[in-house]
Amino acid sequence: MYNNSVRVQIIFFFNIMICTFSHAQTHLYNEMSIDSTRFTETRNILSALPVDIFQKKVFTNESTKIPYRFLFPKNFTTTKKYPLVITFHNSSRQGNDNENQLEHLARTWVRDDIFDKFNCFVLAPQFEQRSSTYSQNAEGMLTASPSKDAIQILTLIKKLEKGHPNIDLNRIYLIGYSMGASTAQNLINLAPEKFAAIVSIAAVPDLSNLDKLKHKDIWLIHGEKDTSNPYSGSEVLYKKLDGNAKLVFTTFKNLDHNNIVIPYLLTDELQKWLFSKQL
Repeated sequence: MYNNSVRVQIIFFFNIMICTFSHAQTHLYNEMSIDSTRFTETRNILSALPVDIFQKKVFTNESTKIPYRFLFPKNFTTTKKYPLVITFHNSSRQGNDNENQLEHLARTWVRDDIFDKFNCFVLAPQFEQRSSTYSQNAEGMLTASPSKDAIQILTLIKKLEKGHPNIDLNRIYLIGYSMGASTAQNLINLAPEKFAAIVSIAAVPDLSNLDKLKHKDIWLIHGEKDTSNPYSGSEVLYKKLDGNAKLVFTTFKNLDHNNIVIPYLLTDELQKWLFSKQL
């Protein structure tokens, strides 16, 4: 009886989360499911959060015009340095109203517990057209490339650094979902020396600068049932970054493209992980 009990506990543990290591990389498997009640309740909580605390700004550079929201740290003081988090929206939030880019992942930063504990600047740009475009490579796999406006975000970051010297240049983080995650990958491929860490949720991957990413802090999150941005893309990226001890890949075996962010919207897992990283 005792042996059977132990066996059941072991099987249960491995069904919930299995951690495997391949040349020091970490791959986590999670069997969480999200029902419609949890999905709706979670999104409603985030949708109800006030976002007026995000300042409305517009970045212009020659022919480029990018609306963005900018959040100051709570109890900001000029005597401290603060991280800068850059959050990118998915394709359904395209536009120029400077409102719609504040999707649920962006709104987590104004949850009371997060805003109190994780003091940082948050930049949330909005793109009128796709910020990341997808095309098939020679192997028939979808890969992501940045738009001209997405590349301009590097210039916007420099402007913000100049205007806000309290930004900690060693703690600039990228985070995004779907097209936004692909955009985050695009930027870290373009300027890997600029960013301390990236959280990429359900992206089409950017494989353009892999050698420079082999020592970067990267957290890939994807649902195995994702048919919009194929799960296989994150698998390939994970394998191509073989040997990166700073790479974590979380696979949700029962989640798809639409519900993949739900496990993180009411927790502080993403924030804790990002804030533990620096250049």
